[in-house]
Amino acid sequence: MPLTLNGRKFYRTSEACAKAGISRMTLLRWFRDGSFPDVEHRDWRGWRLFTNNDVARLKAKVHHVQKIGQAENNER
Repeated sequence: MPLTLNGRKFYRTSEACAKAGISRMTLLRWFRDGSFPDVEHRDWRGWRLFTNNDVARLKAKVHHVQKIGQAENNER
């Protein structure tokens, strides 16, 4: 269930992953490789919080990765 802070909706990591259709480990790998350096919202525990825009960007990355995979499969 998303959090609402100052009138804005935020998702926890597990919720953002579920909405984007990726695992938590994939998301953490993308953070380590610098794919999403600007996700800066955090709760009082220091856990990342994701906006709807952040989730949309995650979905776009998933779509991009899938297209690359399909192109590589077509080349074989």
